Amino acid sequence: MNDNKKIGSVKCWLPILLALALFGCASEPKPVSRPPMPESGVIPESGVIPALSYYQMLHRMSAAEIGRERMVLAALPMTPYGQLRMAMVIGHPRVQQDYGRALGLLDGVLKSTDPAAQPLQLLARLLADNYLERQKMESQLEKHGQQLKESQRKAAELQEKIDGLADIERTLPQRPRTPRAMTPGVAR
Repeated sequence: MNDNKKIGSVKCWLPILLALALFGCASEPKPVSRPPMPESGVIPESGVIPALSYYQMLHRMSAAEIGRERMVLAALPMTPYGQLRMAMVIGHPRVQQDYGRALGLLDGVLKSTDPAAQPLQLLARLLADNYLERQKMESQLEKHGQQLKESQRKAAELQEKIDGLADIERTLPQRPRTPRAMTPGVAR
């Protein structure tokens, strides 16, 4: 009898325990600890994670800070990691982009046989694809802008012609309206 009581209480608690277990599995995962963001110029040259950290750091900088960063990078020797960082800086949306130069730097990383370039090549490919797409979109935007200006110019010309015809029509003397002569044999 005592065993039946224990089994009954286990049966009662089993759904609750399962619900709690499922709830624990369905809750949001704990955030993954990320390495702290290093200061500018202190980032080690060791792979993709520092490069991604650098890219994230660039997005927190003002345009003036990015300009200063560009001057700092220009003074450093161009290692594959330096080329990647410089490409990130000159392709950044907050400054005047130079996609041609950035793509050249990224191409250098992609074609490099330097062992330090190997881990960076996937990121370099991703950035190069991104810059090519942005360059293409800017070209299309410029083309559409020119088409819009041309359409606006043509619309203005047509409006001028319509206005001119309306002016001519207003200056024409009114013709007297004569009733139509009735022709014999035609009944109305």
